[in-house]
Formats: sequence, C-alpha cells, structure tokens
Amino acid sequence: MKITEKIHFVDLTLRDGMHAVSHQFSAEQMAMLAGYIDTIGFESFEFGHGNGLGATSIQYGFAKSTDEEYLAHVSAAVKKTKMCIVIIPGIGTKHELQIAKQSGVKIARIATQITENDIGEQHIRMAREMGFETRNLLPHAAPISVEDTVKYAELSASFGSQVVYVLDGGGSMLPEEVYERVARVREAVSKYGAAVGFHGHNNLSLAVANTLEAIRGGATYIDTCIKGFGAGAGNCAIEPLVAILEKMGHTTGIDLYKAMDLGDQYLKPLMPRPMELENDHIMLGYAGVFSSFVLFARRAAERYGVDVRDIIAEVGRRGCTEGQEDICIEVAYILSQQKK
Repeated sequence: MKITEKIHFVDLTLRDGMHAVSHQFSAEQMAMLAGYIDTIGFESFEFGHGNGLGATSIQYGFAKSTDEEYLAHVSAAVKKTKMCIVIIPGIGTKHELQIAKQSGVKIARIATQITENDIGEQHIRMAREMGFETRNLLPHAAPISVEDTVKYAELSASFGSQVVYVLDGGGSMLPEEVYERVARVREAVSKYGAAVGFHGHNNLSLAVANTLEAIRGGATYIDTCIKGFGAGAGNCAIEPLVAILEKMGHTTGIDLYKAMDLGDQYLKPLMPRPMELENDHIMLGYAGVFSSFVLFARRAAERYGVDVRDIIAEVGRRGCTEGQEDICIEVAYILSQQKK
C-alpha cells in the first residue's frame, strides 16, 4: 500500500480512555499526561469526560473534575498540539462550546448516532461560526448498509463538517467492510471539500488492521490511543500502527519511542486494568455492541447474577447504541427472572 497523502493522527487517550477509568482521571493527572502527549507529534488530541463536554452526570457517570477544571489544567500544560473536544448534541450545548473556545480549543467534534445525524446540524454550523475546525463523528456504522453509511456521511458534509468520521464503535467490522465504507464515503464527501476519518475499536483484535484498510480507502484523519487505552478492549494503539506504517515506508511524524515510554512510565500506573482482550470484549465485537457498554454490563451482571455475555448479546439483538448503556440493568433483570 503506497500512502501519498498526509495522515493526521489524533490521540484519544484522555477522552476514550476516560471510559476505562470510569471518568476518574483528575484534572491534574490529565494535564500531566497531556504535557507528554504534546511532545509525541500528534496533529491533535482529545480530552475530557468519555461522553464529551457536559456529560458528567448520574446518567453517564460523574467525572473526577469539572469540564472547566479539565480545560484550564490541560490548556496550561500544552504548548504545540491542537486541543480537541467532543460534544454529543443533547448533552453538550453552546455553553460547552464557548468555554472550550475560551480555553484555546481549536477542534470541535460533534458525535451523533449515524442514523440520527440530522440532530447535529445546529451544533456543526454553530461550531463553524465560532471558528472551530469542525468534525462529525458517526458512530456504529456497522449495522447499516454501505449505501446508508454514504447517505448519512454526505448529509454531515452538507452541514459544513470538515471531516466526516466513520466509527467502528463496537469493534465489529471486518477489514473489507471498513475499506468499502471509507472509500465510498470519501468519494461522496469530497464533493463538499470534506475529508474522511476513521475510529476503530479492538474488540475482535482488528483495530490496527481496520485502520490500515481505512487509510487504504482514503481516510486521512486517524484516531488512536497510547497503548490502545479506551473503551472495551481499547482503540487502535498508536505504537503498532506507527511501526507498521514506517515499515511500509511512510513517515508518520510520530516519535515512537516517546509514545512507548509515555505508555509504560506514566499511563500504565494509572490504568485500573491492562487493555487485554477479555471474553466480554470479544462479545462486544461479535454482537456489534458499542464498547462503552462493557462496564455497565459487568456491573449489571454482578448485581443480578447473570452472564455478562448474555447481556451483551441481548443488547446487540436490540440494536442499542451509545447513550443507552442503562438498558443493561433492564436486560440483566429480565435474564435473572428467566432463570427462576
């Protein structure tokens, strides 16, 4: 595979990784890690509550610090890498965009369920008007057809999104599926001057392979994490991805040693568990369930004495997506009643 375009690497360790620590990085810890990420060579990095600005709540989990504290501490620690935040319409509002702007954030990513991306139009246009580089994340493309994926991606570009992301939020796509979707989306959104991004999860151990296929399909904005630290079995790990791309002759601009050292010396001591492939992670990919469900499913399984794999399978059968994690309680209760 010959890569002729510049690849923009985006680090999500301090945002997707917040799911893995139940949003409990403190503002001080996040600032310390951001300072090191700033030296690695990423185009940008994203930080904050796992569900974005405005999400700290009983529904999504209370973060260790407030949005304002994260923004203040991180912005003081970063000198050269562009800061990025994510907002989910219905959770984050104009207020959150304003405080992010005041803190020096350059990139606003608007995340909407792919089949409901019309609810992001107002946020996308508002973010553009405020001067943000604006990107639309379209989670969970796997369950819908390629044609529908293209249709919704083109709609996002028509709203003014400068980068349209295809997300494999459950880590359930196969490489050929990623390539076809990304290639078709790129063809559609390029008419609006938009680029394509890809965000992969590792629940079937395919995050790196799928990311390489996304790049082959024309994605130029790539989400990664140090040591793959993210929801479920984690995201695409920057370290093996860079190693592979540079073996292929592509200059990534990422300092591989610094990325490795950050993971070993500073991130691993803060990780409550290593990013290993557990059985329930595999079930996420198998059932096509968003990675953020795994901790909710584990707690519900323990509370009601049922198999976590059965919960995930049922959630997948129902077609649930990000933001509906509380349904794990209902599913676990029903399964427990069926056992009697």
